[in-house]
Amino acid sequence: MNDRAIAAEFTGTALLVFFGVAAAAVGGPLIGPVGIALVFGLVLLALAYAFGPVSGAHLNPAVTFGLLLARRIGPRTAVRYAVAQCAGGVVGAGVLYAIVHAIPGFTVHGAFGSNGWGARSAVGIDGVGAFLAEAVLTMLLVLVVLGVTRRSPAPGAAGAAIGLTLSALVLVGLPLTGCGVNPARSLGPALFAGGPALSQLWLFLVAPLVGGALAAGVDRLLHPVRRASAVPAPDTMAVGAA
Repeated sequence: MNDRAIAAEFTGTALLVFFGVAAAAVGGPLIGPVGIALVFGLVLLALAYAFGPVSGAHLNPAVTFGLLLARRIGPRTAVRYAVAQCAGGVVGAGVLYAIVHAIPGFTVHGAFGSNGWGARSAVGIDGVGAFLAEAVLTMLLVLVVLGVTRRSPAPGAAGAAIGLTLSALVLVGLPLTGCGVNPARSLGPALFAGGPALSQLWLFLVAPLVGGALAAGVDRLLHPVRRASAVPAPDTMAVGAA
């Protein structure tokens, strides 16, 4: 792991947040939920191939946390990746924030593609339901990452599988919570939206990490680590996730 990997995680997460949140906050009325889901999934797919060879393209602290608990990366790398991802999420949202101010009548306060529950959920889901939804959705995402990045005869398929999974999760999660499943993706928009988006942010930081931990536990049950091979794999093992 080197500075190029950290730069890749920062840049990749910034781009993922910029394009994904732009689709949700600006393009939503025009492209609808299917369009938003496709943007998130296709951008992640592209970033996985672009940055995967450099950093593994985690692009999500929950993915990094799951890989850490699965002993696929070390603690030092996990911390540096998470910091870079969160910083990238804030920068990506900040660039979008600067752009939307050129749109007449565009409202940022309390919205801006941020996540939420209660009155901020399309279906009015409560806090407990939102926490469960975010944890379960993230668990599936991290499980897919752990599965497809395991030594495979067709490693090139990993990016496609992860991107398609994210699109499916967005379709399910959008009406529930806005579909966070990524603390860095939730952090950036909430900081600029402020108000209720910021007060509810804690759930979208904690629940995805719980989901990542659950995924690591399931992965360990399905793929027990042998004593002879219980050494953490190279720090860059993974390809993406939102």
